[in-house]
Amino acid sequence: MIEVFYWPTPNGRKITMFLEETATPYRITPVNIGTGEQFKPGFLAISPNNRMPAITDHAPAGGGEPISVFESGAILTYLGEKTGEFLPSSPRERAVVLEWLFWQVAGLGPMAGQNHHFNRYATEKLPYAIDRYVRETNRLYGVLDRRLEGRAFVAGEDYSIADMAIYPWIVPWQAQSQVLSDFPNLERWFNAVAARPGTVRAYAAGEGLRNANAPMTEEARKILFGQTAASTRQARA
Repeated sequence: MIEVFYWPTPNGRKITMFLEETATPYRITPVNIGTGEQFKPGFLAISPNNRMPAITDHAPAGGGEPISVFESGAILTYLGEKTGEFLPSSPRERAVVLEWLFWQVAGLGPMAGQNHHFNRYATEKLPYAIDRYVRETNRLYGVLDRRLEGRAFVAGEDYSIADMAIYPWIVPWQAQSQVLSDFPNLERWFNAVAARPGTVRAYAAGEGLRNANAPMTEEARKILFGQTAASTRQARA
């Protein structure tokens, strides 16, 4: 059984996409990031960066004590190795999947995340910051569109953890001020991943945890965007 410490964000949904695709038994333990549950000692013991998702594998391969993993890219790699699915064993093919997984966690995720922040959440609208991250998101969409030309999926003809990592960050394309039809290869891939039963089930899991249309409170804003080393130490105390 995989315990998933989860909130319905792009990074959280990556993990349920994998688990639904592989029919791996799991249960969701909600971590409400808007109320500060990510700073509770029990969660910090497995996710010291106070970010979700994280997992605890209560039945690791080979037995023994449960294994906990934080960081979504590391979790997908761990689950791919555990199940033998969606992460090739061939060194050449595996390298391609990992390249694009790292592309997402180091590029698309952070840049789109800053796009979301300055476009949607910042109380002061800074044109330079908005333009910077909208343009960088657009550039990354172009990189992905070129990669998908003549390929069914990001790493080739087989669906992989790279696709699972990238897809949730494309879902809010409108909020990122992008036009999906400007990227025909990406749009075709996006629709194919969206139609997969595993994707549909993953997006249904935990759907009732958060009202996406609810306005952000000032307290939630402080928790999400106002943390420093000192404030996180105080939260853990």
